[in-house]
Amino acid sequence: MYESFYGLSHTPFSRDIPTDKLYLSSILEETLGRLEYAAERQLFAVITGDCGTGKTTTIRRFAKTLDPAKYRILYLSDSKLTPRHFYKGMLEQLGYESKFYRGDAKRQLHREIELMRGIHQLQVVVVVDEAHLLDKEMLEEVRFLLNMKMDAESPMALILVGQNELWDRLHLQAYTAIRQRIDLQCKLSHYDRAEAQSYMKQHLAYSGATSDIFSDQAIDDIYRYSSGAARLINKLCTHCLLYGSQNGHRIIDDRMVKRVIEGELS
Repeated sequence: MYESFYGLSHTPFSRDIPTDKLYLSSILEETLGRLEYAAERQLFAVITGDCGTGKTTTIRRFAKTLDPAKYRILYLSDSKLTPRHFYKGMLEQLGYESKFYRGDAKRQLHREIELMRGIHQLQVVVVVDEAHLLDKEMLEEVRFLLNMKMDAESPMALILVGQNELWDRLHLQAYTAIRQRIDLQCKLSHYDRAEAQSYMKQHLAYSGATSDIFSDQAIDDIYRYSSGAARLINKLCTHCLLYGSQNGHRIIDDRMVKRVIEGELS
């Protein structure tokens, strides 16, 4: 709708932007480097961040950087995840029907991963999203999952992704054994003012914008409203573009942003 009014060839603030067109902040670049290292060395990594800071987007981009001839990525996201469903989900992604009992399924998974590593020379990378919602039993199972050949090596790279409360939980004494197994920790932060502007410009450039659409004062207000959270930037910018196109405004200024915030997002 607003795309044609502003002469855009793509929607700038949607979730389906190709990963190679996303804004690459310094924090994202550093996180991707750490995750690639974790995949290569088969390490246990934890990624945390507030709502809307791009955790799942980071994983999307990371998955695209992995060489499919070298890595097999398995992705799970389930707030009610239990050990049995964890093994079932991974084995199904590998193309196998899981054994019913947890212990049998775990041995089956280890066996299939060993065959994959030995025959196909593939390293497995397991990503568990929304990990802050996992209960203690499931987090404990993660620790046991990584034990292989009497703890001599890890069978896979494991990446837990969740909100900041995940790391808060892992700092509790009850989770000491799990915390000590973590090899890498990455924390995604909100954008600062300059990063928020660069983020918006990158997405608008991808969409085909040939001139500025948002004034500097509008960007100031968008940054203040969003506190630098990418999800909120996307939401407010989309509402502003809709409002601007419906009212015939080629440039979105701070007064329009305030009007949208007060009228549609309050």
